This record gives sequence, C-alpha cells and structure tokens, in this order.
Amino acid sequence: MILYPAIDLKDGRCVRLIQGDMDQATVFNDDPAAQAASFEAQGFSWLHVVDLDGAFAGKPMNAAAVEGILKRIAIPVQLGGGIRDMKTVDGWIAKGVSRVIIGTAAVRDPAFVREAARLYPGKVAVGIDAKDGLVAVEGWAQTSTLTAEDLGRRFEDAGVCAIIYTDIARDGILKGLNIPMTLALARAVKIPVIASGGLASMADIERLTQPDCAILGGAISGRALYDGRIDPDQALALLRSVKRETA
Repeated sequence: MILYPAIDLKDGRCVRLIQGDMDQATVFNDDPAAQAASFEAQGFSWLHVVDLDGAFAGKPMNAAAVEGILKRIAIPVQLGGGIRDMKTVDGWIAKGVSRVIIGTAAVRDPAFVREAARLYPGKVAVGIDAKDGLVAVEGWAQTSTLTAEDLGRRFEDAGVCAIIYTDIARDGILKGLNIPMTLALARAVKIPVIASGGLASMADIERLTQPDCAILGGAISGRALYDGRIDPDQALALLRSVKRETA
C-alpha cells in the first residue's frame, strides 16, 4: 500500500484546510518545492498535490508552485485541482506529472475522462469527494445527486488507473479515515481506491494493514504528517511489512 503525503496549494503556499473551507487554511510551508523534497527525503515513493485555487477556478492557478515541485523531486507526482479539459491534461503530463486527478469534470463531462484515460493509459485518476454520501464538485462548494459508488461504476471500463476517495466531513480535522465508506466503494468497483480525508494517527496506519483493507491502493496523509502525529519512518515500515493483494 502506498502512503501519499499531501501538498495542498493555496496562493503558492502549502496549506491544510478544514473540511474544504478555503477560509480555514493553515499555512505549513511557504516553499512547496522544499516541502516536496522533504517528503522525498523521508522515503515516500509518491506525492499527492492539489491546486486548491484551481479547484475553485476551474483552471490551474498554482502552476509555478507545481512546476517548482516537479523540478525539485524525482518521485512521481499525482495532481488534482482545476483539470477540466484535455489541454490542461496534455500540459501537465508534458511537464512531468505522472498522474492527473479529474474530479468535477468526472461528474460533468465523463466523456472527457474516458478520452484522457484512452490517450494516457495509467496516468488518469478520478477524484471522488463525498459529503453525506453524495459527490461534491467545484472545490467541494456544490453537492451533486450522485453517490460515490454510482460515479465510480461509470468508469469501470474507461481505463482509469485509480479513484481517490475523500470524505469531506473528515478532511483536515484528524477524525480518522472513513474506512467503511471507502471499503464499500472499493468493493463496488474494480478500480483501485485510494483513501483520503481524516487520516490522523498511527492507529489509522495500523488499521490500513488489516486484511479487509488489502483491496485498497493506498492512503493520503496531510495534516497528521505536518503536525508530527504520524512518524514517516514508522508508518512506511509498517505498511511495507504487510503483504498486499494486487488491487
């Protein structure tokens, strides 16, 4: 299982939000590239980056910060936020992003997701952000009528390489991952599911090593890493010690 450290970008800085509220942003680092290099040095094998401003604007807004990260580190980067058209997908992959995450457009324009996945096999993921069981879009500002499972099933045959599932109610408040909902989605689709939102402590890491979580493709950690609630060495060693099923 891959543990993805998260860098959320707002105004060119690394921040963490509380339940997706842009007015409740805590700045953790003014230098995203340096933060990315720190995560790489700690032994993480992937990096999860979100352009928060882009998610609300519908287009990339922190391109300079993302490009700085890409130039600074060698580990692969998955990027979400404001990816709504093929030109943006083309641009990010050309610049070295290993995996683009399509969220709002997955609800509004599923044909775009399918075309992106066809053109870039293994490089397109779908971000499913849920609030009270329903998919949220536009930087979590709007709630759709779709359930997470319904949306996931839409892309079963599309070649999507992963689903990043975030429980908005838990994001940024260190209440623990919503394992039941995440596993329900993972069981409903064949696409590997990455858990996100609320990972708070080593207890969550230990929970991910249990047999029922073997179907998950990974998990994302943000605030708990910045706050020191999770020790990177211990977390990575624990996850490496458990044999996983192939997702």
